[in-house]
Amino acid sequence: MSLVKHIPNAVTSCNLLCGVLGVIASFRGRPDIAFSLMLAASVFDFCDGLAARALKAYSDIGKELDSLCDMVSFGVLPSVMMCNHLYACFGNSFVSFIPLVLAVFSGLRLAKFNVDERQHSSFLGLATPAAALICASLCAFAFERPDSIIALAAGGRLFLPLLSVVLSALLVSEIPMFAMKIGTGDGTPAYVRVERGLFLAAALLALICALIFGLHWSFVILAAFISYVLINLIAWPFASRIH
Repeated sequence: MSLVKHIPNAVTSCNLLCGVLGVIASFRGRPDIAFSLMLAASVFDFCDGLAARALKAYSDIGKELDSLCDMVSFGVLPSVMMCNHLYACFGNSFVSFIPLVLAVFSGLRLAKFNVDERQHSSFLGLATPAAALICASLCAFAFERPDSIIALAAGGRLFLPLLSVVLSALLVSEIPMFAMKIGTGDGTPAYVRVERGLFLAAALLALICALIFGLHWSFVILAAFISYVLINLIAWPFASRIH
């Protein structure tokens, strides 16, 4: 196999490296750095597929490697970030370890995605990167703005554990979730195009609010992906009738 064929797997491995470094940063009390590393992992996760298509370098190893890397960057890392945040607030308490459930369900989600032939152009259940970015951006924002309402909620005994359970349920649910992949042809349902438009509008609104009120940029990611979940939940009954 030529060296070019290994490029997609090398990009995927960078995803894994970012995830491991993010875990280290989280344990060192730097959720802001951990969040930035998760975003870098997201970029590599997106680019490995582009590289594989551009170079026609598909492989079974690449598919398995992608899931293993995602498990670290988008399963273990957000769980560790939330656990460390709660540990800083409550010490060695039971509630501090509840977010670990997200890692378990992220693994189930990734395994389900690999064998589910229905999820080529859209998702059934929340994608692991979306759930991870909600958790990581929340921890990063609470770190950067400890005096905010969001930080106050994240420092409570119920909010992060409840968020972990809700996101875990969404990960393995059968709720249709739109993907941002823009394919060729006119096969995309009209309601999906509307959902994508609403998501982009929500992200833009969050960016404007962050600029106006001087909020940390993690707020944009947090608000955008919470909007993503809400848009899909609102559209769920309509999407179910279509399918």
